[in-house]
Amino acid sequence: MALRAISFQYNWKDGRSMSTDLRETEPFVSSNFIYDIIDEDNEISRYGKRVHTRFPPEPNGYLHIGHAKAITINYNTAKKYGGKFNLRFDDTNPSREEIEYVNSIQEDVKWLGCEWDSLFFAADYFGLMYDYAIELIEKGLAYVCNLTADEIREYRGTLTEPGKDSPYRDRPAAENLDLFKRMEKGEFEDGSMVLRAKIDMSSPNMNMRDPVIYRIMTATHHRSGDKWRIYPMYDYAHPLEDAIEGITHSLCSLEFEDHRPLYEWVINNTSVQCKSRQIEFARLNLTYTVMSKRKLLALVKEGYVSGWDDPRMPTLSGMRRRGYPPEAIRDFCGRIGVAKTYSTVDFALLEHCVRENLNTNAPRAMAVIDPVKLTIENYDENLIEEFEAEINPENPGAGKRKIYFSKHLYVEASDFAEIPPKGWFRLSPGKEVRLKYAYYVTCTGFKRSEDGKLTEVVCTYDPESRGGGSPDGRKVKGTLHWVSSHNALDAEIRLYNNLFNDPFPEADDNKPFVENLSENSLSVQKNSKIEPWLMENTGETRFQFLRMGYFCADSKDNTGGSPVFNRIVTLKDLYTKTVKKG
Repeated sequence: MALRAISFQYNWKDGRSMSTDLRETEPFVSSNFIYDIIDEDNEISRYGKRVHTRFPPEPNGYLHIGHAKAITINYNTAKKYGGKFNLRFDDTNPSREEIEYVNSIQEDVKWLGCEWDSLFFAADYFGLMYDYAIELIEKGLAYVCNLTADEIREYRGTLTEPGKDSPYRDRPAAENLDLFKRMEKGEFEDGSMVLRAKIDMSSPNMNMRDPVIYRIMTATHHRSGDKWRIYPMYDYAHPLEDAIEGITHSLCSLEFEDHRPLYEWVINNTSVQCKSRQIEFARLNLTYTVMSKRKLLALVKEGYVSGWDDPRMPTLSGMRRRGYPPEAIRDFCGRIGVAKTYSTVDFALLEHCVRENLNTNAPRAMAVIDPVKLTIENYDENLIEEFEAEINPENPGAGKRKIYFSKHLYVEASDFAEIPPKGWFRLSPGKEVRLKYAYYVTCTGFKRSEDGKLTEVVCTYDPESRGGGSPDGRKVKGTLHWVSSHNALDAEIRLYNNLFNDPFPEADDNKPFVENLSENSLSVQKNSKIEPWLMENTGETRFQFLRMGYFCADSKDNTGGSPVFNRIVTLKDLYTKTVKKG
């Protein structure tokens, strides 16, 4: 089936534009420019019609939703062509990398549902990379340079002026070999010299002006320990890693486009067997969040969030803890598509994908977040009635659950108004409403504490309206959820909203991005009431709390004491309304 897309654009109040793409049928696109390139390669049997991709994160932080796009593009491309998909850690900088990140990345990729065929570490290739560096030196294509980092920058030139040669550029190959081997043995101090590729100091591409490919670094590596005293630079290591693994199509984000000539130079000037091909796509930009690892780390270290897995964070661990289904994230990545140009995707599209998934799969339950007591005057104090409620109306096969009704209930405090506004269909003096699954009740009074706080709502009920209908055919417009006080459980409920109050928190260069943090990104209700059925189905089960949104038990804090539930997403879908309006 051909994929049909609905695109829309609109401007925020400050005039900045945004575009998103909603695909309504297949979860994965049938074609894109990457597939077109691969199809052309297969026609000429460039790689023997073989397709092999990889996801190569550096283990210096936690994965976020932007990485999910890269993962799914590489994974889906491999699976589309019956190929292979590697997970490889680009761990060439031990000063920033930790085993904690290695473990979390593996967990996140597995959770996302993108199982790798092989797992590799760049560190396992350090010996080969060293040999290829020797090869470049012997060919006269690399030299040891004693310039300082500042001097190298000065010699490199500018975008409008060519660089100038290092005074060490024409060192004899034998001298370069001797110095490089001594660098590897640890004879020189950090920063005293580097190995540079000899390419073109007048190239219009700054990346080609004799880039550094090795540096001295005294650091313990999470995998190789203290074996090495020199470490390869990313732009040198990455193409070699791809070639060593037999990667055919190296799919990466657009910021590496200017690095592609260097990628190809390394592959073409070393004796690697596989000549991998780099293809770039636009990375994901999402409203109301930041994607920079550096900025996300700042949020963690400066205490703006509780950790990398804070449910407000765009990290996959944060989204998992909040309750986002991995299927919804994969669906989102499929809908935004693959393009060569940058765009910003509305966060509401991600929430829309989450709602679509949960509406179909989430069991229903009743929970009162901000409770007030409701007493039914004419109901028997000793009577407890049993009702059946559907677990999920979207899935009749899910069956039914039992709920219990009594004289004393809890309802939402916001469902009562002493002086109701126009169009009010909930509780107020003299107003009749339906209690979901149970009876019609009419408000006859209420009580407040000395400080004016609502403490109780008093009602009568119509015994003939059992099940939510009336034999005389009268209709009521308001239906309220509730929990019986005789078996209600206490719970803490956390209501999450966007972490930032500006859709583009990084747009103003004169304003620190943290100044756009929202004061309303988290609200905690500690005295909420839930029906006991919820505690029979915790774990990773995601629920729809009737009228309140989708929730799941917190995976970290839901241990002992009162249960803790996180709001995954509200019921209101602003995205579909915007699409219809647009």
